[in-house]
Amino acid sequence: MRPPRILRTASFRLAALFLLLFTASAVVLGGAVFWMTHASLIQQMQARVRAAEGHFAEADQKGGAAALIAHVQKYSRGAGALDYLVQSPAGVRIAGQLPMVGEHRGWLHLTAMDQDGAKRVLAYAEQLPDGVVVAVGDDLSRVRRADDAVLRAVALSIAVTILLGGVGGIWLSRVFLHRVDAMSRTAEAIIDGDLGQRIPLRGSGDDLDRLAETINRMLDRIGKLLAGVREASNNIAHDLRTPLSRLRQHLEEARGRTGALADHEQALESAKAEVEALLGTFAALLRIAEVEAGAQRAAFCRVDLSAVVDTVAEAFAPSAEDEGHPLTADIVPGVSVHGDKELLTQMLVNLVENALRHTPRGTEVRLSLRREGRTALLSVEDNGPGVPAAERQQVLRRFYRLDQSRTTPGSGLGLSLVAAVAELHGATLRLNDAGPGLRVVVTLGVVGDAPVSASEASRATV
Repeated sequence: MRPPRILRTASFRLAALFLLLFTASAVVLGGAVFWMTHASLIQQMQARVRAAEGHFAEADQKGGAAALIAHVQKYSRGAGALDYLVQSPAGVRIAGQLPMVGEHRGWLHLTAMDQDGAKRVLAYAEQLPDGVVVAVGDDLSRVRRADDAVLRAVALSIAVTILLGGVGGIWLSRVFLHRVDAMSRTAEAIIDGDLGQRIPLRGSGDDLDRLAETINRMLDRIGKLLAGVREASNNIAHDLRTPLSRLRQHLEEARGRTGALADHEQALESAKAEVEALLGTFAALLRIAEVEAGAQRAAFCRVDLSAVVDTVAEAFAPSAEDEGHPLTADIVPGVSVHGDKELLTQMLVNLVENALRHTPRGTEVRLSLRREGRTALLSVEDNGPGVPAAERQQVLRRFYRLDQSRTTPGSGLGLSLVAAVAELHGATLRLNDAGPGLRVVVTLGVVGDAPVSASEASRATV
């Protein structure tokens, strides 16, 4: 038969272990107290006996056997009096109630008789210069009573320790079991499909509360990822329907045409363009998935962000000028970050392309990189129509496009990749009003002479 569940919990076993240690400590401490108390009482008794022994020697020097007899008669009466013996050199009792000691000298354990019966006595026997033997003894029952009192106190303390420890262990186990059951119920509900369940917190800030907070954050993250997957699936089904329909139409037209070869080639070129657009969309989705998985974080190294921004600005400047978008750059040299150079370049390229593609001709695009303390502020700004405040977070979602941007090329994944790269680098991504236009600011942690970890970069403040 298995023991009750509460007795099988880790908390109860831990409490039982501590109870065993406390009990052993109480036993050791009680034994030490008992030994020290007993030794102290014996020392006091021996000191009292030796002091009385000295008085006998003084009496013998002053008056001989008569003085010894008088001394015994004087000090052997009254409560708590010592027991005495005066024995002649021939071994004959002269005075006192202690048993004869014969040839024994020094400390002795004797059994004496009084009105209450036999009693154990600690005695000291000594021979005086004239050959008379005197012995003084003290009743050991006082020490025995003190020993019994100490033993009862120790036993009581051990019993109280066991009782309180057992009750406390059961109470702690019940509390622990209740918390674990709450976690189990939450996990079972999530397994059954209720992803909105979270582990309740007590607000005590203890280990279980911190564990529950961590698990809840993990569940929030999982829920966010699942929501993203569902949203991406819905967006893929919705946004890819149109290019697939056009592809099918082009192929049907190519099959149905009986005209010149040039017509067939034109239809096939249109189909090829649609296929390339679809492949580009799926490549962008795979790229976002790779970035969000965080696998490339292991390859992070020191990156000269100033050089990256300068390279992108030089690459886009001619084409931007041709399209009527003056491109300017204000770059502080020597700004380095810890990250992936390829991803940081892709992030900046997407921001510049987004500004060029979705703003009218004549819009100015400005790149800026500056340093503030331990952070680098990278911004791409334009003076175009901008993005409404209510939609600035929405444009970071996959396939989301503003109404005025639906007629422009693109899949709606550029800013989603920017957001994924920023999160991978522990950066802060903000979309602000440039008055007019849009300002996208990415804040990253910078490194000095030595590279820092990604966690240090993620703690960079704005």
